[in-house]
Amino acid sequence: MNHSAIIIFVCMIQIKAILIDDEQSARNVLTNLLERTSSNINIVATCANLEDGVKHIKTLQPNVVFLDVQMPNYAGYEIANFFDTINFEIIFVTAYDQYAIKAFELNAIDYLVKPINRKKLDLALRKLEEKLTKEAELIDYQALLKTIKDKNYKKIVIPEIGNRRVVNLDGIIAIEADGAYSKIHLKENIIITTSKNLKYFESILPKDSLFFRSHRAWIINLDAIEFLNKTTLSITLAKGAVKAKISRARIADFEHIFLAKTNNIH
Repeated sequence: MNHSAIIIFVCMIQIKAILIDDEQSARNVLTNLLERTSSNINIVATCANLEDGVKHIKTLQPNVVFLDVQMPNYAGYEIANFFDTINFEIIFVTAYDQYAIKAFELNAIDYLVKPINRKKLDLALRKLEEKLTKEAELIDYQALLKTIKDKNYKKIVIPEIGNRRVVNLDGIIAIEADGAYSKIHLKENIIITTSKNLKYFESILPKDSLFFRSHRAWIINLDAIEFLNKTTLSITLAKGAVKAKISRARIADFEHIFLAKTNNIH
C-alpha cells in the first residue's frame, strides 16, 4: 500500500464577494472596477442596505464583503452586531477616511475612500488574496495532519471556486478528460472540474490503488464498476451514475485485474 498523503492543487483561488451600498451608482462603479481589476472576484450579490446584506451573507457565505460605512438605518460597521463570529473578510468603502479606525477595529482587510482609486483597490485585493490563500493553505495543512494522525492516507484536497474540498479517494467514481481539464465524478452526483489533465492524475494516484486507466479519456475506480459492455466499449459505474469508455486495447488488462471481482462481463 502506498501510504503517501496526496494533496492536489488544481486552480487559482476564486473569491465570492458581496457589495453593500445604499447608492445604486456606487454599487455600479465598484462592480465595474472589480470586474476590470481582478478576474478572481465573483460578485454573488449587491445589496442596498445592511439588513438585506446580512441575509445574503448568511445564505451565500462570501469570502469578502465590500461595505459602505454610511447607510440609512445601520452604519456599515454595525455589521458586527448581526454575527456571533465574522467568518468573512471586510473591505470598507467610505467617503470619509475618519472611519478607518472603525474599519480596523473590526479587523477589516482595508478601507477605500470614494471616489475609489484603482491602485488602492488593486492593493486591497492583493491583501485579500494573500490572506485567503494563506487560510486555504492552512486548511490543506490541517487536513494533511488529520490524515496522518488517523492513519488514513487516502484523501486528496481539491481547490474549487471559493473553497477547498477534502475528498476520500474511494469517493471518486471516475476521472474524465475534458480538453486540457479534467472532470472528477464523485458519489452523490457531484462533478468537480479541475485545471489538471488526466496524465497528471494518473501520475499522482497510488500505483497499487483500485484506479485503472481504461481509455485515453478515462480513469475509473474498479470498486465502482457495475457492468462492462465489450460491444459498445463502455463501462457502467456506480449504479449507472457514470458511463465511461474503455479502449479495445485495454480490455485484456482490465479483465486480468477485474475478472476475479465480478461476473458482469459480457
